[in-house]
Amino acid sequence: MSDTGLHRARLDVVSETAERRELWGDETDKAIENFRVSGEPIPTSVARWLGRIKAAAARVNAELGLLELDKAERIASAGDAIARGEHDDQFPIDVFQTGSGTSSNMNANEVIASLAGDGVHPNDDVNMGQSSNDVFPSAVHLAALDEIVHELLPALDRLAVALERKAQEFDNVLKSGRTHMMDAVPVTLGQEFGGYAAQVRQGSARLEDVLPRLGQIPLGGTAVGTGLNTHPEFAERVRRILASEGL
Repeated sequence: MSDTGLHRARLDVVSETAERRELWGDETDKAIENFRVSGEPIPTSVARWLGRIKAAAARVNAELGLLELDKAERIASAGDAIARGEHDDQFPIDVFQTGSGTSSNMNANEVIASLAGDGVHPNDDVNMGQSSNDVFPSAVHLAALDEIVHELLPALDRLAVALERKAQEFDNVLKSGRTHMMDAVPVTLGQEFGGYAAQVRQGSARLEDVLPRLGQIPLGGTAVGTGLNTHPEFAERVRRILASEGL
């Protein structure tokens, strides 16, 4: 490569780095260093729900007179952007970290504070009325609920329909059944595929049964579940906002 070409390549790298600048802060840097385990970050769905929760919390804290409206609007706007997936690359911490998700909660706080701009503190403002012990498990619950409802259950339904279609198609195909790794009494291939379809349907039913419990979130419990250092109306108001956005 010529000197001119090499110089251009370096400029391209600098330009690309500038466009993809890191928005997190010192706490996230420390966590990246401390938790070099798998190289796998938390799921983007969890990061996006952290953004949703932080946005709702900021709006509620403003309603309660605890947070200046201007700060709340900037925090909520940043959280909404994370929820839309605009900053997925800003959540690099390994999925194997502290059990309470403290590092990822701080990661979200720092990124949102950076996006929100001057005067917004990651702890005092973005994390107001919250703890990693209630925010992170809430994000995990809601991310799982969201993906089960919108991704897994529809996929299982399509699979069951395909298996049921094959059960009808193979209804007259006779074959030997198998038990103990040996041929047994006759069975149709359609009956076998019907059994597969039934198992998928039952699996879907079990998933649907757990959804109401998965929707129970510990938000508002703060550090140890007592709600210390948060407004008594905070949790219910945040839940209402999240519920109004739908899943």
